[in-house]
Amino acid sequence: MMTADYAVRLNAVRDRIRAAELRFQRPPGAVRLLAVGKTQPAAAIAALSAAGQRDFGENYLREALDKMTELAVLELEWHFIGPVQTNKTRGIAEHFAWVHSVDRLKIAERLSAQRPESLPPLNICLQVNIDREPTKRGLDEAEVAGVARAVAALPRLRLRGLMAIPAPAAEFAAQRRPFAQLRELRERLVAAGLVLDTLSAGMSDDLEAAVAEGATLVRVGTALFGPRP
Repeated sequence: MMTADYAVRLNAVRDRIRAAELRFQRPPGAVRLLAVGKTQPAAAIAALSAAGQRDFGENYLREALDKMTELAVLELEWHFIGPVQTNKTRGIAEHFAWVHSVDRLKIAERLSAQRPESLPPLNICLQVNIDREPTKRGLDEAEVAGVARAVAALPRLRLRGLMAIPAPAAEFAAQRRPFAQLRELRERLVAAGLVLDTLSAGMSDDLEAAVAEGATLVRVGTALFGPRP
């Protein structure tokens, strides 16, 4: 695609987000767009950056580090959104601003220990297996409060909120249900004294449902880049 094509797609996604904010009485600008560049070339990231996108999400550490090197002159904010393996925590801690996919305390402890003191605190979201799918990563709802309190106490991390990847659903009402569960879970944690300002929820096919239920950050790949190579 040409750079102009990426700008058209970016504006279309931003229009969807603005329309959903208006429809569901969210404040303008309440929802932030994270462009998911998994398997996309650095040139595509650069084209979206030229169109005005700053926040980018990556699933694979090695691929992400290569893009960061190639695009070092651009002022981008990088979010790690894939499964976090213990042998990858140092690279993630040293190079990313956010990690959305922390699914156990051990991972958070390693990120905390390996985050350079010269960098700002690493922003953390806990991944919740909101549908309790046996093949999906994430904390069970019953585990989240305890892990959240422990993570919030770790140095060099800033616990920001929750993330989920619900099972796909075709109907809007069915899309909303797991996002509503995630929102209610965050509300309970906030009522218990935790400071959480982020719900990382919603992708290309269900971002409107996520916005309806309080998402503050939507992770969009296909609608911006097209099908993955």
